[in-house]
Amino acid sequence: MFVRNAWYCAGWDYEITQSKSSLVTRKIAGDRVVLYRKPDGGVVAFEDRCPHRQAALSLGRKEGDSLRCMYHGLKFGPDGKCTEVPGQSTIPERACLRAYPVQEKDNWVWVWMGNPAKADPALLPFAVGPSDPGWNVKTSKMHVKTNYRNEIANLADLSHITWIHENTVGGSRRYTEVAPKFELTPRGLNTLFWARSCPAAGAAKHLFPPDALFDICFNIQHTIPCTWVLHYRMFTAGTATEGESNGTLILDTWSSQAVTPCDEDSVDYYYSWGASNATDFPGASDMLREAVDIAFREDAVQLEAQHQRIKEKPDMKLLDIALDAGPGKILWVLDRLLKEEAAQGQQQPLVQAA
Repeated sequence: MFVRNAWYCAGWDYEITQSKSSLVTRKIAGDRVVLYRKPDGGVVAFEDRCPHRQAALSLGRKEGDSLRCMYHGLKFGPDGKCTEVPGQSTIPERACLRAYPVQEKDNWVWVWMGNPAKADPALLPFAVGPSDPGWNVKTSKMHVKTNYRNEIANLADLSHITWIHENTVGGSRRYTEVAPKFELTPRGLNTLFWARSCPAAGAAKHLFPPDALFDICFNIQHTIPCTWVLHYRMFTAGTATEGESNGTLILDTWSSQAVTPCDEDSVDYYYSWGASNATDFPGASDMLREAVDIAFREDAVQLEAQHQRIKEKPDMKLLDIALDAGPGKILWVLDRLLKEEAAQGQQQPLVQAA
């Protein structure tokens, strides 16, 4: 179902604070996880399950670097080892938690869900976060009740923005007429997509004359289990039919998106969009964030309805069309990684030393 040896996004860094009550709960790839921030700023991630009676540790209490279960008072250090069992002097050897490796990068918190010995920071995906000084990036998030494969396939299919996002980030048939250039990577798919002499996106059309046309470039890095990072640039319409536009650059932006499967029926979606300091203007980046908030809710309506129907008829033979190339490629990468892990087997120690 899920690739285990991978970094999964657990949210924005600002969601995990130094507040005494800041215990953040997530469900990631089927596992319940609790995250908290230590006084030194580091983030700890445990399975949200006390080994005593499976009490929710997210209902516990931070005590310095440690977390105490507030059902019977067991206390665990940041390495997952129990340091106190009230009412007895000895600590059972099995009194330990599963501790997940954690990294912070580009304002996202990442949790490694597989074998801790294989947690490689070099596998953290590229993104542009709100702390990057060159970009005015705005962030958001939502929960979507669909299988993550549907969300991954949707992101690999730009043609749908013609229809679902007619009034937000799409709105032109040009998006269905362009042949994207795909490049498979070891853990994903890169896509280059030029829509030339195209109207502005629906959410921005009011800013330009009705007959204004543009060259719009989508340069996408898509990775498994799922980040989707878009370098979106907008030029005045030029005359070039291949390669870079020879029009004038009027908007240069990055959108970083992470899809985290909670279980087989839902995902958490963390995303952002923002313009470069050089091309931003008052209210522009906020407009972009507002547009994707609406657009991704448009996606959610479609994906949630699709998910219900797939569950009703999981064996239905589907029709393939030319526009399915991107989804087919990224799902092939996902399935290859799943098969490789199944062949290797997974051994996941309960405790990862700090």
